[in-house]
Amino acid sequence: MRARTEFDRVFAQGRRIASPQLALHWLRDGQLPRLGLAVSRKVDPTAVGRNRIKRSLREQFRQSRAALAPGAYVVVARAPATQTSNRELRAVFDALLQRAGALPPPETPGTMPAPDSRDRPSSPSLPRPGTG
Repeated sequence: MRARTEFDRVFAQGRRIASPQLALHWLRDGQLPRLGLAVSRKVDPTAVGRNRIKRSLREQFRQSRAALAPGAYVVVARAPATQTSNRELRAVFDALLQRAGALPPPETPGTMPAPDSRDRPSSPSLPRPGTG
């Protein structure tokens, strides 16, 4: 996304979820997932720092795009993003997407299969008090 009107529409009509480093605005509009980024000079006065943040977020969006719900996503960086590593920025972005409901939670591999009522042994009957 590049047009100011698109950004304004997402800010006005979308849902906002925030963390100390990033704020995510998401508008479900039925179109393919697309990303807009806002990283101001207040966040980082150097272009190198702002571009690092944008590059990291774009890459995470690209990797997650197939699993994302349709809509327009705008990420606004906040000052603490400057001191956050690329790996942490990506993790924060993923967490925001999951909190918004735009990205399903990651599958956690377990060590045991899910319990199934057919596989459970029936509980043995206990002797009644005084009968045994």
